[in-house]
Amino acid sequence: MTRPELRELMRRSNLHGAMHLAKFMLVLAVTGLLVWLSLGTWWLIPAMFVHGIVVVHHFSLQHECCHYTPFRSRWLNEVVGNYCGFVLVIPNKFFRYEHCNHHTFTQQKGYDPELIELPISLGKYLWYLSSIPYWRSKFSELFRHVLGNITDAEKVFIPVEERRAVIAEARVYFALYVVIIAGSAAFGWWAALWFWWLPMFLGEPVMRAIRMTEHVGRPNVKDMKENTRSNLVSWPMRLLCWNMNYHAEHHYASSVPFFALPELHSRLSGFVHVEPRGYLGAHIDIISQIVGRKPRSDAADSLGS
Repeated sequence: MTRPELRELMRRSNLHGAMHLAKFMLVLAVTGLLVWLSLGTWWLIPAMFVHGIVVVHHFSLQHECCHYTPFRSRWLNEVVGNYCGFVLVIPNKFFRYEHCNHHTFTQQKGYDPELIELPISLGKYLWYLSSIPYWRSKFSELFRHVLGNITDAEKVFIPVEERRAVIAEARVYFALYVVIIAGSAAFGWWAALWFWWLPMFLGEPVMRAIRMTEHVGRPNVKDMKENTRSNLVSWPMRLLCWNMNYHAEHHYASSVPFFALPELHSRLSGFVHVEPRGYLGAHIDIISQIVGRKPRSDAADSLGS
């Protein structure tokens, strides 16, 4: 691919971003309606789970916003990114700095702040998917920042001049959560519980499973052709994840907006690692490595070499 071709793919668009956001919000409204219709019935839990899968996919949009790619207007990326961060309890400014280091040191142990290690057992694999370790980490991170504490590891990627802003951001998020909880208790109106918090907790294991497919089980090397996995998935999932299933392509050129990733994928055919079986295939690969069997994709490569 030539530089002019890559620059063309990097063009951003408020229109593309707004159209995709409208589709995403429509899906969110439909699943929210399912929750409302199921209130007071046994269908409530499955309805909240389905709604929760959509809710946790705010992460895909926030991830894009931290790269300033869904919209051409910088302020739109900031506003939407903070909305998503508030929904997910992921303060946006802190996430942006953390994620920047993830791209700089992808899959490098001791340097990549978002590194998810290959679990040492199926029990550890299921424990991670439960999302309990994730929420424990997220809440302790938030409370620590509210108290004004930034760890030495975080100081590596948060500029000195931005540390007060990161702490202030966490305090604003926390204050708003307290107001919502207090208001819900005072008025006895628990819409946030049924349409936001419970669905988010129920849906997070799905997001954990998806996040694992991006890098887990790939080599801990600097070569992005090897350390990142793209997954071929259906159109509904591409809609929800804002085309982040093309994750290796995203790491190849993180300034390419979500709507141009399918084109980048076609141009990088054979250059990046792609799992044709999708998320399920990625987990088959991961589990195969956990139990000590040679991954099917690697076995096929060795047969063809």
